[in-house]
Amino acid sequence: MPYIEDFLTAKEEQEIIEAIRVAERETSGEIRVHIEQNCGIDVYERAMDVFHLLKMDNTKQQNGVLIYVAVDNKAFVIFGDHGINNIVGSNFWNSTRDKIASKFKSGNFKEGLIDGIKEAGRVLSEHFPWEHGDRNELDNTISKG
Repeated sequence: MPYIEDFLTAKEEQEIIEAIRVAERETSGEIRVHIEQNCGIDVYERAMDVFHLLKMDNTKQQNGVLIYVAVDNKAFVIFGDHGINNIVGSNFWNSTRDKIASKFKSGNFKEGLIDGIKEAGRVLSEHFPWEHGDRNELDNTISKG
């Protein structure tokens, strides 16, 4: 697999950040992407750790979603806060996962992340619609570790 710096080009990163911005126009939910070269522990546990490190559990409605990617492990996790898990069914996670996985399998990482972001945003908007006065609570940039 490519080194973390080569996983996405700067242009691709900007396209992903724009996809987050557009998705969050329709929802009060917060979407972040975090990429790491390697995960030495269970990827779900690491995603949970990163979720907390990025302070994604501090949103007003507990409606943050993290897409965590471990490049060398060829693994990703979609991790959501309690507010989402208490409302959406498992199909939310499955549909988002499937959108990402189908593109990742063919090496289209940017497209996979954008498709996952769009799907997460679409479903979040049904349960957490954007309302007047909502503000962006978390940075939209891609974090790396």
